[in-house]
Amino acid sequence: MPKSKVRRKPAYTPPPQASATRTAGPSHPAYVIIMLAIGIVGLAWLVVNYLAGEDIPFMAQLGGYNFLVGFGLVVISLLMTMKWR
Repeated sequence: MPKSKVRRKPAYTPPPQASATRTAGPSHPAYVIIMLAIGIVGLAWLVVNYLAGEDIPFMAQLGGYNFLVGFGLVVISLLMTMKWR
């Protein structure tokens, strides 16, 4: 049986890099402070809800939505960590 011909692939050449690309620098220090503050406020909201939620009028009105507010703030803080450099 005859041997099949081996096809040669051309050598890999990487795509040209754009000369105008800029690498992103570090985040502003205020970004970190805001990110941590939002996370701490969300955690504090949950703790206050557990300890004295019924005694605070506006928290008593919110009822189960207090969990949404507290966890929402914590999730926003965690999402902000993805943009932090």
